[in-house]
Amino acid sequence: MPLEIIRNDIINMKVDAIVNSTNKYFSGSGGSDRKIHEAAGPSLALECEDLPSLELGKSVITKGHNLPAKYIIHTVGPIWIDGDSGEDRLLADAYRNSLELAKKHRLETIAFPLIASGTYGYPKDRALEVAIATIGEFLFKNDMMVYLVVYDKKAFRLSEKLFSSIKEYIDDNYVEGNYFQDILYRRPYSSDEILYQLKPVKITDEILEEKLVSIEPLLSRKDKKRSLENIIKNIDESFSQMLLRLIDESGRTDAEIYKRANIDRRLFSKIRNDVNYSPSKPTAIAFAIALQLNLDETKDLLLKAGFALSNSSKFDVIIRYFIENKNYNIFEINEALFVFDQNLLGS
Repeated sequence: MPLEIIRNDIINMKVDAIVNSTNKYFSGSGGSDRKIHEAAGPSLALECEDLPSLELGKSVITKGHNLPAKYIIHTVGPIWIDGDSGEDRLLADAYRNSLELAKKHRLETIAFPLIASGTYGYPKDRALEVAIATIGEFLFKNDMMVYLVVYDKKAFRLSEKLFSSIKEYIDDNYVEGNYFQDILYRRPYSSDEILYQLKPVKITDEILEEKLVSIEPLLSRKDKKRSLENIIKNIDESFSQMLLRLIDESGRTDAEIYKRANIDRRLFSKIRNDVNYSPSKPTAIAFAIALQLNLDETKDLLLKAGFALSNSSKFDVIIRYFIENKNYNIFEINEALFVFDQNLLGS
């Protein structure tokens, strides 16, 4: 996928370039900067000696030397003062200039740390917001594989407000380990059953004893984007056919949608050229997010791929949270999924 959040030590990343959060003199004196210099060997320091001092937010490239990465892109992030001294702008510049430098050198893969969040004291939740926003903006216009590398999960935090909101939603909706509840959500649909959906219900002893399964018409909710006529008309569509139709109806280009879905261009090409393509669940949901589908429309698209949403899956509950709150930023959703130890959306 174009942006992937992973746990690793950045010095072990086998990519075209890793990013080194350094100071203006490339001294290798602190945190990951020191580790990178130690792993790269003394030849890195010798190369840096010939470089001019580096301004805040600017970037420069050197060889990778003894590292698995071919190159090192050095950048200077801001020291946190109070949040009102231009820190966000300078931090965004560090990410943006590093990405542009990688693009200039025709690099295909790049790995970032969470710049300035260590010895420079940048609040980790705010540093994360700037990183995701800046990288996401770049990827909407460019093709590159970007990794955001987290060495310790404690260094990766959502804002307290968002984390608490999602946690509360999970507590209210997540049903752990209830096999019968899982069947209600995951039961596959045949084409004859497409006009009905199983209604989520709270399982009680009485329901289990009577073996009741409550159903309701799929069209019970008023929704101007869904109609009985359209569902019947498109009942025999494959996932690929439905996806391409929805893209056409959205008025957006293929590139806009697969970039918003955090999907690699080559994978999208496979989907477009194979009418019977079977996507993974995260890929199918990623396209629903990119198309800004509501919850019912998302369920319809998932059905074409043989999936459903379940209240016994934290992954599914988190997806529902973002759809119900009409937040369709794939990168922000992946932040939350990562924090809650779930699979990320995309290819």
